[in-house]
Amino acid sequence: MNVEYDKYYQTENLFGQPYPELIRFYAEIEKKGRLLDLGCGQGRDAIALAKLGFEVTGIDHSKVGIQQLNTISEQGSLPLIGLVEDIYNYQDFDQFDFILLNSMFHFNKKDKEKEVNFLNRLLQQVKTNALITICIQKKRQKTDVLNSIISTANNVKIIHETALIYRYEDQETNHSSETEYKMITIKKI
Repeated sequence: MNVEYDKYYQTENLFGQPYPELIRFYAEIEKKGRLLDLGCGQGRDAIALAKLGFEVTGIDHSKVGIQQLNTISEQGSLPLIGLVEDIYNYQDFDQFDFILLNSMFHFNKKDKEKEVNFLNRLLQQVKTNALITICIQKKRQKTDVLNSIISTANNVKIIHETALIYRYEDQETNHSSETEYKMITIKKI
């Protein structure tokens, strides 16, 4: 497991609040269901989505992040469980109505093949009518790879697409930044 994120997650709520656009999109879904948040970290999205009424399973390789998520879930009696696992070994995608992958894909040279293979496997294994939401940095190389995967996948279609701005503030160092992201939701048909 990656101890690097265990170190980062000593800072609670490291990545701040969820994207308002992501929460708005999921709030408008009338029939809530089982949602899988892959790479959930400390639960930034998972906690907010559980509060909306989704039954959320969050998976991350950071024990510290998952401990924080599970503590908040227990304190708030939320329909949320966090599991320490490697998402690349996960198999039970067909058990969920919704899957979220926020900032999980970078498609850099070192990880591109692993990430492409993982996403292709996920798209094959999800059940019909499942919604998969992917938030990715809006850099042409990254979005081009993602669009290529989606366009060549069988039985999926894009149902929602929007731009996001991720605002990061490190209170200890006074560092702040803004990064453009893209949120794409696809449906298995």
